[in-house]
Amino acid sequence: MLARSVLSQSARCAASQARGYATLKEVELRLKSIKNIEKITKTMKIVASTRLSKAQKAKAAAKMIDVADATFYDVAKTKDVPEPLENPKHLTIAITSDKGLCGSIHSQLAKAVKRNLESHPDTDVVAIGDKIKMQLLRSYPDNIKLAFNGIGKDAPTFYESSLITAKILQELNAKQYSKITIFFNDPISSLSFVPSTKPIYNSETIQTSPGYNIFEIDPEGKLPTDLFEYSLTSQVLSAMAQGYAAEISARRTAMDNASKNAGDMINRYSILYNRTRQAVITNELVDIITGASSLD
Repeated sequence: MLARSVLSQSARCAASQARGYATLKEVELRLKSIKNIEKITKTMKIVASTRLSKAQKAKAAAKMIDVADATFYDVAKTKDVPEPLENPKHLTIAITSDKGLCGSIHSQLAKAVKRNLESHPDTDVVAIGDKIKMQLLRSYPDNIKLAFNGIGKDAPTFYESSLITAKILQELNAKQYSKITIFFNDPISSLSFVPSTKPIYNSETIQTSPGYNIFEIDPEGKLPTDLFEYSLTSQVLSAMAQGYAAEISARRTAMDNASKNAGDMINRYSILYNRTRQAVITNELVDIITGASSLD
């Protein structure tokens, strides 16, 4: 009985030691999987680098749109028009994309939108991109009135933004909002970005601008309405282009960091694999020598 109890205790100790240390096969499989991950992250970094030049061109074109709009509104002094005090309605257009693996770029924009919703809880939200939609659905599901997906596969175009704007004008009657704000990621450099906003002025605000009469405008025309719709479309395009450039830069940086981390893990697991293999070989040699000496 005593011998059986001793043998069972020794077996349990051996099993616990086996569970505490990785076997040679486990280390080898882990090392192989990390090497495969490194190949994937390096490939994604290369793909992001090739798309970066196209994204930079889209961002440069978007900056030109911003300059043209800003020039008109500065001359017309549209920013000086006060917001109506009775029943003000706000609309927030949050722009990201459907893709991930680009660091905290989507979560940072979601935090900025949530801070705005905390101060203005009755604000309606249009989510452009599945990432911002999923994050806002957790906290403010009732505020989301319209959502779009299929964003971020390629550099945005005016046709794409015009389809989005037409849907917003048709479904939400965007003219009813006294304040429209676009939230987007602004690429400060190739390594950093910051969540930014830009205002959109409705037709009534444009028409009541102090400097509106400076321009020679046909009073029978619908210039304020046309200008509002065009400005909304062009600013959505500008925000999408800048967000696309920021996302591509963030994805390249994230994949570069992931590749470096994978390389560090490969070095550590290679050392662990060599030590484990050497320990296995040493144990086998000890067994052989012990068996040979017992035969003698």
